[in-house]
Amino acid sequence: MSEEEKDLGDKAKEAAGDFADEAKKTANEFAEGIKDAGGDNKKILAGILAILLGSFGVHKFILGYNKEGFILLGFSIIAYILVCFVIGAFLAWIPGIIGLIEGIIYLTKSDEEFYNTYQVGKKPWF
Repeated sequence: MSEEEKDLGDKAKEAAGDFADEAKKTANEFAEGIKDAGGDNKKILAGILAILLGSFGVHKFILGYNKEGFILLGFSIIAYILVCFVIGAFLAWIPGIIGLIEGIIYLTKSDEEFYNTYQVGKKPWF
């Protein structure tokens, strides 16, 4: 192997190492950004998700209320299945209304009040 080929190989290894370091740095910055977006107070994220995807209980999962999230999700799935039998048409809107109401409540509370009520106090419904 010639000296020039060794130099090219060393440069390629160095470039790959630099790329890997830069990728790790970018991933860490992204992770920090996600923490800042959700952070300790998840009011805005939970409120918007409650309004948009409330019938599926996504906002409950964000706040750590897995049992309540599965209740909303399960109720929605059952209601959508029952739409074929007409009764589901009367049931399908209920989880969406719950999500809409909770989203509005979340977004109208102060940051401190939201944090104390839903994240420290663990109040699962409304």
